[in-house]
Amino acid sequence: MELWQLTISEAHKLLVKGDISSVELTKAVLERISQVEELVKAFITVAEDIALEEAKAADERLKRKENVTILTGIPIAVKDNICTKGILTTAGSRILHNFKPPYDATVVERLKVAGAVIIGKTNLDEFAMGSSTENSGFFPTRNPWDLTRVPGGSSGGSAAAVSAGECLGALGSDTGGSIRQPAAFCGVVGLKPTYGVVSRYGLIAFASSLDQIGPITKDVMDCAIMLQFIAGHDTKDSTSINMAVPNYLDALVPDVRGLRIGIPKEFFAQGVDERVADAVLKGIELLTEMGAEAVEVSTPTAEYALAAYYIIAPAEASSNLARYDGVQYGYRCEPTPNDIVAMYSRVRKEGFGREVKHRIMLGTYALSAGYYEAFYLRAQKVRTLIRRDFERAFEACDVLITPTSPTVAFKLGEKVDDPLQMKLSDVCTIPVNMAGLPGISIPCGFQDGMPIGMQIIGRLLDEPTVLRVAYAYEQASGLRNLQPPLKTAAV
Repeated sequence: MELWQLTISEAHKLLVKGDISSVELTKAVLERISQVEELVKAFITVAEDIALEEAKAADERLKRKENVTILTGIPIAVKDNICTKGILTTAGSRILHNFKPPYDATVVERLKVAGAVIIGKTNLDEFAMGSSTENSGFFPTRNPWDLTRVPGGSSGGSAAAVSAGECLGALGSDTGGSIRQPAAFCGVVGLKPTYGVVSRYGLIAFASSLDQIGPITKDVMDCAIMLQFIAGHDTKDSTSINMAVPNYLDALVPDVRGLRIGIPKEFFAQGVDERVADAVLKGIELLTEMGAEAVEVSTPTAEYALAAYYIIAPAEASSNLARYDGVQYGYRCEPTPNDIVAMYSRVRKEGFGREVKHRIMLGTYALSAGYYEAFYLRAQKVRTLIRRDFERAFEACDVLITPTSPTVAFKLGEKVDDPLQMKLSDVCTIPVNMAGLPGISIPCGFQDGMPIGMQIIGRLLDEPTVLRVAYAYEQASGLRNLQPPLKTAAV
């Protein structure tokens, strides 16, 4: 096995034993990037020099056996809407083409304290608005399982990088499915924690009441490892939950006896590919064979989640993105007009992509005088009903299991001109964000050679049970650390 094929837990064992060094591991990952990045295009920035310096520092920690953690010396990629001090952070937008933050996001700071190596910044749909990473302001990312297909979005770069072996783990952000859907498309594991469990300080905001940072990894154990280090209260984030962080690794037991699995019928309705639904149902069947009990439940307002989301999220985006005006940082049009209003107009016209402009206009309209109650307020009421539906469903079960996406990864360009079909890619994940619940996507099979994702949803703050079920299924199915049939650019 090549070093870049290792999981975080496997690499950690070799590092602490002294069988490999962090510099060797980091160089192996950088070599892998040089071999496949031309094909996959997962990164906006590869921080080679910084990564090697951090790897040397990690090796010193390992040598002295001081402050060594499971992440010490491990190459990790970071989605490019999460601030990294001194490293270009664009949010996938030309309006931030030259922005180097003067500070680290809290999650990045915590990774560095743990001794992780930041290998680079991954591509995304501009400002995390999209489901395919085709809306990036720079270039589309390709799926390592089939380079003619999308990796999902908006964290497509992070999912593709993990899948292709260009890092051992990655951070993504999830507003309506942007961690789980690309994880499903790329055959990896992606977790969206409960809203408020992971600090959003330093995350470039899209929709502040929905955004959440989470890990994308090769298996469930690595997901729990990364969550352990990034979770926890942060005084810099007013939405951060002041809670004691449980030991997520303690939840990783291959035993689901006595657990009740809810099957929400609305998530298996028309629009979900029959083969995807069958794969997920077979996954549930495997869990019942292991001792879990399956019960059918209903979340009737979930079908309205997509419509409500596309009122709430654009409304929040229209407010958050108002700060990009070309005055203090980011893109400024040349020559600069003497009239400031004209400058604002040109900067935003030239700096924002089509999808971002579309959502800003939708959000501004929904918040405008005379329409606020008809759209935004009504959408928030629907959000409350969705949350109550989930609460009722959890009275009958411990977790819910659904498809992560209604289909496997689709072809590049297939849905670019069909915005409704593109948005329907997140129909299974959006309700989870609307209710603020934790959800994980794990591989559960294949369709025509492409991975299928199974989504496990838990109660608020019940990441341990979500991880337990995911780990038990992964161990029983053997679907972990999947290797795509990706040839190097040199072949």
